[in-house]
Amino acid sequence: MKITPAHDFNDFEVGQRHKLPLINIFTTEAKLVLKSNEDFLNGAGGADLQEVLALEGQDRFKARKAIIEMLEAREWMAKIEPNVHMVPHGDRSNVVIEPYLADQWYVDAKTMAQEPLKAVRDGRTTFVPKNWEKTYFEWLENIRPWAISRQLWWGHQIPAWYGPDGKIFVAYSEAEAKAEAKKHYGKDEPLTRDEDVLDTWFSSALWPFSTLGWPDKTPELARFYPTTVLVTGFDIIFFWVARMMMMGLHFMKEVPFKDVYIHALVRDEKGAKMSKSKGNVMDPLELIDQYGADALRFTLAAMAAQGRDIKLATSRVEGYRNFATKIWNAARFAEMNGAKRDDKFDPKSVKETLNKWILSEAEKAIREVTEAIEAYKFNEAANAAYRFVWSIFCDWYVELSKPLLTGADGAAKAETQATAAFVLDEIIKLLHPFMPFITEELWRVKGEEGMPRKSMLALAEWPRLSGLEDAKAETEIGWVVDLITAIRSVRMEMNIAGSTQIPLQLIASGETKARAERWMEALKRLARLSDITFAATPPKGSVQLLVRGEIAALPLAGVVDLAAERSRLEKEIAKCDADIQRVDKKLENKDFVARAPKEILDLENERRAEAEERKAKIKEALDRLKDVA
Repeated sequence: MKITPAHDFNDFEVGQRHKLPLINIFTTEAKLVLKSNEDFLNGAGGADLQEVLALEGQDRFKARKAIIEMLEAREWMAKIEPNVHMVPHGDRSNVVIEPYLADQWYVDAKTMAQEPLKAVRDGRTTFVPKNWEKTYFEWLENIRPWAISRQLWWGHQIPAWYGPDGKIFVAYSEAEAKAEAKKHYGKDEPLTRDEDVLDTWFSSALWPFSTLGWPDKTPELARFYPTTVLVTGFDIIFFWVARMMMMGLHFMKEVPFKDVYIHALVRDEKGAKMSKSKGNVMDPLELIDQYGADALRFTLAAMAAQGRDIKLATSRVEGYRNFATKIWNAARFAEMNGAKRDDKFDPKSVKETLNKWILSEAEKAIREVTEAIEAYKFNEAANAAYRFVWSIFCDWYVELSKPLLTGADGAAKAETQATAAFVLDEIIKLLHPFMPFITEELWRVKGEEGMPRKSMLALAEWPRLSGLEDAKAETEIGWVVDLITAIRSVRMEMNIAGSTQIPLQLIASGETKARAERWMEALKRLARLSDITFAATPPKGSVQLLVRGEIAALPLAGVVDLAAERSRLEKEIAKCDADIQRVDKKLENKDFVARAPKEILDLENERRAEAEERKAKIKEALDRLKDVA
């Protein structure tokens, strides 16, 4: 059995346990050094020594071939067979990296790790998601001495100086080292500084306080240390997070940050890790050139669910580019319809139900986004902002406010203009963390309307609304929105052309009837209705919808071929069943499951879920038709 403690990590451990000599036979260029090698020559001898010494200076690969030839010449070689080994290779050069015994500087990491372990256990620093604390503990509880010297030409040089007899002087500066040397030797002696530099992670571990002027006691250090939150990836919890904790607690006697947010890994749309060799890398600069920085930033935030990797697809980025366009167009709509900022506007003074509703919804959205950001649930924050801006403000408020904004001048119009401008300002503030560029530009543009902004948007106060939630306004406008949405859904499910107007009959209470009459024109326009009537019971041949506890009937007999529609929907359900069975067949195949990469299995499960969801919607439409007499 061959044991080379100086040239293999596992052999080194064996050598330490059994007190074996550490014999290094390589130069730094991995060439053999034998003739002047006392460790090698000690105990070496025999007739073959001179032939072995003739390998002096040869590259290791050539020397290995020569040794094989020597063994074969002596008929000592039994056989040669391939063997999978664990010799490391450089990730860029792909050349073999040989372990090499050398003197290095070490940190007693075991001792340094104790305070960082306590700090997380007692809650001074918290990981988000919390499950990453386990990874942190595993690293620090099993930590080994930390080699901090590197043989590179860049970095912080090791603060150690050598005297003429090899005596080492470690000091904060060369002047201090010379003073210590003079004290030791009794006179000035020339010193040589260690040529090694500090490990990158050692230097970067100083980042939380060195960037603030440490070791000087600067105002910035006093104000900003410790920091609030560190955002980083799971793969450097040990390399960076743990080491910043060590340094912060050692030098500053305080944790460097309160929270550590571990963000998701960004993968390709199929869930595979991005790799140049696979050709699936999505260059962020190219995405920004194509769709804009705001769209990419919002995409990453909207998909950053805690504990889940991001499957990035250009279609998602394109969708949020469209969202940015929607925001810009909403601002233009408001401007074109006279919506101007009024610093004296009091949102609690509005009287129009529609304006009370949008202010109520704005308060709820701001609360949802704020709470989600504070909990580091950035996907929930982004999606709450998206729902409010796109669905509630841009879709419903803009559409429902058109009659007021384009109508005759008066109190209702002026109030709606002021409300639209006020809510748009709150939207710009709310979206700024996710889309800083378009929102800062809109903030500037809207600040040119006779009332200059007091500051740039990045320095403006975060939106805070209270006392504006209005249950009565939500009941009325919410009913209008739900009714139009339900009718649109039926139209889409049953392939009713957009140009075809259909009648609506409401089986409703007196209050709902009054509500429908107030919003008659909006309901007709947005749901494409030919007429709205009221009755005690639904007519025969109608599709019935339950909207907030009351029945809305769509008499479709004569408008839709009910038999043909039933047949079409049944065929669609059969197609969904076939898709589900196809996936099930794959997932029931143990060989397929064992061989397929995780991203392929995830994709198949997603396909099945999509087919199930599609089937449920079609079945709901079919059930409605079955109820039609």
